[in-house]
This record gives sequence, C-alpha cells and structure tokens, in this order.
Amino acid sequence: MRRALRVLLPLVLLLAGLLAAAPLKAQPGATPSLAAELSTRRIEVTTAFTGGEILVFGATDRLIGGDGDEIVVLVTGPPTSLVVRQKIDVLGFWINGPSARFNGIPSYWALAATQPVELMFGPTERTDLRLGLDLLQLPQIGSTGPQFRRALRELKQRQGLWVDQTRPIDVSGGRLFHARLPVPSTVATGVYRVQIMLAREGRVVARQELSLQVERVGTAASIAYVARDLPVLYALSAILLAAFAGWLGSVLFRRG
Repeated sequence: MRRALRVLLPLVLLLAGLLAAAPLKAQPGATPSLAAELSTRRIEVTTAFTGGEILVFGATDRLIGGDGDEIVVLVTGPPTSLVVRQKIDVLGFWINGPSARFNGIPSYWALAATQPVELMFGPTERTDLRLGLDLLQLPQIGSTGPQFRRALRELKQRQGLWVDQTRPIDVSGGRLFHARLPVPSTVATGVYRVQIMLAREGRVVARQELSLQVERVGTAASIAYVARDLPVLYALSAILLAAFAGWLGSVLFRRG
C-alpha cells in the first residue's frame, strides 16, 4: 500500500501541475508540453539486492498514440569497457583466441516506446538519436569483425543490461504514460541518464532529461570499497575465509 502511494502521489501532483500550467487545448504553433518524473531518483544496491526497475511516468497536453504524439524513453548507464574473446579449437582443447576490446560502451542501455521506433522515425532521425541496439557506437580495438559486436550485444541482452523495446510504454486516459524498465542485480553503480522524448510526425518536438543514482550501501558498499581500494587486504581476507570454511567443513563432517 505504501509503495503504491509513493508512486501515485507524485503522478497526481505531476498531472495537476501540467493541467494548471497548460491550456486544455494546445494553441497552434505552441511548444508541446511534456512533464515526466521518476518514482525514485536513487536505487540502493545491497547484498540482498536481486534486481528492480526504473519507473518513468508523466503526462502531455495532447493525445498519445493513434494519430497523436508518441513517447520514447531511453536510459543509459555509466560507460564501461569490456573484452570479448573468441574460443578456438586447438588439438581438441578450447583456448582463448582473437579478442576485441570495447571502450566507452554503456553499462546499461534500455529503450521503451509507445510503438516501435522504426515506425516513428526515418532511418536518418533514428540514427541521429541512436534509437536501437544496432545503432550503438561500439569503438572496437584489437580484432575486427562483426562477430565480436554481435557477441557483445547478445551477452549484454542475456544479462538483462541492454533492453531493446521488450516492454511498450503504457498510456492511460490518452495523456498519461508510464514505462517500467527492468534493472538486473548485476547493474553497475553510477549516474544514469534518463531521456524522455515526445515525437510527432517523425521528429522530436519536446525532450526532458532526468538523472538516476545507483549506489551500493551497507555491507555491499564496504566489500566494494575494500575490493577496489585495498586489493591486497581483500585477497588475503578471501584466502583466510576459504581456509576457515575448509577447516570448519572438515571438523563438522569428520568421521568418528
């Protein structure tokens, strides 16, 4: 009940503010009104974190869908680097072969829209806006070839870190909208960029940008700090813990 109130109350206030600020009927040539917000601006990652979602909601002064406007939500996480290796068969043994390194790729990328973006924009507009996994810039160092980029996309999608229009944006009452974007437990910490775009006749006529903070708290934050800033202490602790677990196991299961 409390969670529902936390979500509905900001939405009601947002709608009231939009209706108060905008006329009931948009004037010809007027700038379209778009108001959006997040259910939370902070996601806390603890040792018990199993995943969550990013809830984006808002309202416009014109009808959404059909012959009206369309909504696009794009969320990108902090940049990261990743190495993709190709396994090769040598005398019956699978070993690491050629590899490609990708720098500056989004650690999280999720796209949602009221309808497929391929139907909303032309090829040029969609390319300029980078609306699609096939349009992501993936700087590649090392081995070249499209198979490494395909493997990277498949890996990120399988991990739930790159989400491409798997869930449409829901529209209520013609002017209210909300989108739920899944967040896996392996999500990276940092500042996330949330873009909400209002599209009309194949172009973006209004845009709003919000930020979301993902951070570790509690024991998870302490472990991450030690692993990042005190690697020697972290390694020694892991060795001692493993040795203690082995000794304890031998004591508990020792045969009489």
